[in-house]
Amino acid sequence: MISKAEVRPGNGWRYLFRGVMVGDGHRPAGTPLRAAQDEAGVPPGVWRGRGLAAVGLRAGDVVTERQAELLLGEGRHPDADRIERERLAEGKSPAKARRATVLGRPIEHNRSPKTDKAKERTPWLAMDLVFRPPSTAHIAWALGDDETRVVLELCQDIARDKTLAWFEDAVAEIRWGSDGKIRKPIRDGLIVAVFRHYESRAAESKPLLHDHAVVSIRARRPDDKGTWGNLSADSMLAHIVAADTLYTLYFVEEVSARLGWAWVPREVTPGRRPVMEIAGIDQRLIGWQSTRRQQIEDALPVLTADYEEKHGHPPGEQAAYALACQAADQTRPPKRTELLSLTELRKRWRDSAIRAYGADVIDRLAERARAAAAAVWARVRPVVDVALAAVDTVAVVYVMRGVFKRHHLLAEARRHLAYALRGRPHQPGLDEQIVQTVVDDYTRPVGRGLKMTADLRALYPHDTEDQAVLRPLTRNRTAPPYERARLAAGALAARVNAARRAERLNSRTRPRTVAVPAASRSHSRPFHTGPKAGRLLEPEIGVDVDTAEQTRRTFEAAARLATKLHDGARERAAARSPQPQPAPATTPPPHAQQPDIQHTPGRSPGGVA
Repeated sequence: MISKAEVRPGNGWRYLFRGVMVGDGHRPAGTPLRAAQDEAGVPPGVWRGRGLAAVGLRAGDVVTERQAELLLGEGRHPDADRIERERLAEGKSPAKARRATVLGRPIEHNRSPKTDKAKERTPWLAMDLVFRPPSTAHIAWALGDDETRVVLELCQDIARDKTLAWFEDAVAEIRWGSDGKIRKPIRDGLIVAVFRHYESRAAESKPLLHDHAVVSIRARRPDDKGTWGNLSADSMLAHIVAADTLYTLYFVEEVSARLGWAWVPREVTPGRRPVMEIAGIDQRLIGWQSTRRQQIEDALPVLTADYEEKHGHPPGEQAAYALACQAADQTRPPKRTELLSLTELRKRWRDSAIRAYGADVIDRLAERARAAAAAVWARVRPVVDVALAAVDTVAVVYVMRGVFKRHHLLAEARRHLAYALRGRPHQPGLDEQIVQTVVDDYTRPVGRGLKMTADLRALYPHDTEDQAVLRPLTRNRTAPPYERARLAAGALAARVNAARRAERLNSRTRPRTVAVPAASRSHSRPFHTGPKAGRLLEPEIGVDVDTAEQTRRTFEAAARLATKLHDGARERAAARSPQPQPAPATTPPPHAQQPDIQHTPGRSPGGVA
């Protein structure tokens, strides 16, 4: 996952230099950076990003303390000392010589009495993005052999750099104009300082391979002069979740390609989104590794109860995330003062795990992961059905958010790919293809700007009763949002499959042949991909048989909910109109629910890539 924190003058700047750059350890005042890193057992930071050439740096160069102080602490050129000496030698005044080293607007401008109120705020200097692999990856990295450790670190490097490249190409914008309301793509790329850490900050050290990617706020404008300005922070922050899912997708693919392991979903909290973990890793080791998680989970129920008492309902997705952050802040332990090398840490972790679970569990960790991967590939076909992925994406995002933007769809499409492929590589641009299908076929604009919502008429053409199935799922607070989203996605996926069967048989769909009541009309029409599509859906292939029983129960729940809504609507109509309704000339025969649909609700691992 990816978390973020801003770096500003003052406490943020001090935390960067006294903590992040030395592995979150304790750096005594006056200790040189390289000596503190050697003592903490962490490698030196390195520069990344395509914007390095503009300041005379190269990717892979070691981050020196003076470079970081100038660029990330003052917004100046990393070689400002040399530039300032040259300007003074040319006869420039000290003020002009210093101004020549500033990239963009000086940070002192925000503290000037002439600055208008809109800019009287502490300026950003950088953004700290923390890249953390899944929990089982930490375990395999800490307890496996040296070859496994090196491979997992390489996978971390590749996934992190690819995600930063996506930020450069698709997200990073620079503010333009007097008020900064105009946004344009940056000219070169980002300037990033990456610092690798090996452990959590808990008092009892636990393995936590993660990278701090400190992104400088300075970037060049796309003009002929190549002037410098500030990145649009809100654009970067809005795409953090989409970047998080992309990083996870890249990481699981690299691990599967290099180690032959597969990935399976793990439900951390009932009713919440599952996370992808390495198949075959003993789940007990996750609890051994996640000391901080347990501390947060112990504090979270109290905060959740206070929220429910104050608001009268359980927290939604955003509120639950805010409560988790609050619990993390309340339970944050002091930094560990004992400093150990990575070799010493790995030996300590291994001894601790063997004492807790035995040598057999630890020694055969990689062997069991390979055996579990073979079982996963034997029963799961790692292919993607674009049409099913599109309806799954729009159903989940619509139920959980109601109104959304493109980056919300992009994040959910990448989650779908990670689940469907289980670590197999995806075709480049497939996530964008899924999102474009959703935008073109299943959404409609809302208000001004880039907001949109699901187009129920496209999902259920000419079928008002089926449209009503999704609406109560967005308002019902008795069930977690993600659980309701899965019911909606499962109903839509079942309708797509029913329409495909009808197309293959060259016949029309009949009422009540899918998981939810399909129609009140006597002649229903095949499922359409949307008003702009005009194409037939490809037949589905590939089934994840291990989820058949769960799918059957979920479909039954969806059918009961839809039947209840349908009966309630009929009772209300009868109450409003006491006149008896004329019986239809013919009554279509009832049809049973199809029990042979074997895919996770809203998640179909089968289809045409």
